Amino acid sequence: MQSVNPAQVPPAQAERTGFKILGAISFSHFLNDMLQSLILAVYPLLKSEFSLSFTQIGLITLLYQLTASLLQPLVGLYTDRNPKPYSLPMGMACSMAGIVLLAFAPNYAMLLVAAALLGTGSSIFHPESSRVARLVSGGRHGLAQSIFQVGGNAGSAMGPLLAAWFIIPRGQDSLAWFALAALLAMVVLYQVGAWYKRQHLSGPRKARPAAPAPTLSRGTVTGSMAILLTLLFSKYFYMASFTSYYTFYLMHRFDVSVQAAQMHLFAFLIAVALGTILGGPIGDRIGRKKVIWGSILGVAPFALVLPYVGLAWTGVLSFVIGLILASAFSAILVFAQELMPGKVGTVSGLFFGFAFGMGGLGAAVLGKVADVTSIEYVYHLCSFLPLLGLLTAFLPDLGRPRAKPVLAKA
Repeated sequence: MQSVNPAQVPPAQAERTGFKILGAISFSHFLNDMLQSLILAVYPLLKSEFSLSFTQIGLITLLYQLTASLLQPLVGLYTDRNPKPYSLPMGMACSMAGIVLLAFAPNYAMLLVAAALLGTGSSIFHPESSRVARLVSGGRHGLAQSIFQVGGNAGSAMGPLLAAWFIIPRGQDSLAWFALAALLAMVVLYQVGAWYKRQHLSGPRKARPAAPAPTLSRGTVTGSMAILLTLLFSKYFYMASFTSYYTFYLMHRFDVSVQAAQMHLFAFLIAVALGTILGGPIGDRIGRKKVIWGSILGVAPFALVLPYVGLAWTGVLSFVIGLILASAFSAILVFAQELMPGKVGTVSGLFFGFAFGMGGLGAAVLGKVADVTSIEYVYHLCSFLPLLGLLTAFLPDLGRPRAKPVLAKA
C-alpha cells in the first residue's frame, strides 16, 4: 500500500476523508451486530416457543459463535494476501439470509442453521472491516478501532430494546423485517468496498513498504499473544453470562418481567458501548498495557460483589462492569497488531474469532452449569474470572504510542 506524504494532503480534507469512511464502517458494524444480537435477545421467546432447555440455548450460541470464530482467522489470513473489498456486502447478505431463516424456522434444527448463517456473515465482515478502520486511522489505531467497535456495541445494545418493544409483542416472524437493515448495510458496504478498491487496490501494483522489523523475540511475541488470548477468554466468558443469561438471572432471582429484564440488559450493553469509546483513545494516549490492566483486573471488585446485592445495586454494578470491561478489546487488539506488524487481517481475524468462540463456548458451558446447579451459581462462578487480569504484568512494555495525522490513504 502506498504511503501518502502528509504535506501533500490538506489536513482538513484528510481528516474528513478518514472519518467519513470510519463513520460508514462503524454504521455498518452497528447494523451487523444489531442483527447478530437479535438471536440472543429473543432467547426468552424461543425458549417458550420451542420448549428449550438452557443447554439447548447455549448450543445455539455455541454454534453461532464457533462458526464465526473458526472462519474469521482463515478469512483474515486470506485477505491479508488477497484483499477482497466486496466481501463486506457478501458477508452481510449471508447475515440477511440467517435473520430471515430465524424468523420462519419451524424447529430447533432450523434455528441452528440460522445461527450458523449469522455466524458466517459475521466472520466475513469483521476482519476486512477492521482492516479498513486501520487504513484510515492515520496512526491513531486505538481511536479508529474504538469508533469501529462502538458501532458494533451500540448495535448489540439495540437487540434487547427491539426484542422488548417490537419482536416479543409480534412474534418470531417479525424478525423478517430486519432484513431491511441488512439491505441498507449492503448498500453502505458496497460504497466502502468501492472506495477501498479505488484508493488501495486499483492502478499499477506498487511495492508495499516492508513491515517494521520486530523488536521482540519470537518467544516474547508468542507468550504475549497467549496472555492476550487468555485475557480475552476471561472477558468473553464473563460477558457470555450477561449476553445469554442476564435476563434469566433477573427474572429468576428478582421476579421481574421479560420486558423489565430486557431493559436491564439494554443498560448493560449501553455501558459496553460507552466503555468501547473510551478504551481506544485512552490507550493511544497513555499506552495500551495500562488500559488492559484497568479494564480486566479493575472489574474484579464489582464482579465479586454482584451476586450478593439487590436488584437496584445489580443494575448499578452491571453498568459499571460493562463500562470498564468493554474498554479492553480495542487495547488488546491493537496491542496484538503492534506485536505482529504487517498482519492486520490475520491478527484481527484471530482475535475477533477467538472472542466469538469464547463467547459461544462460555454460553454453552454456563448453560450446562445453570441446568445442573442454578442460574445464580453461574454468577458466583464467573465473578472470579476478572482476576486473570493479573497476567497483564507479564506483557512487554511497548511504550506510549504517538498519534499521527489522519491521512486520506494508508
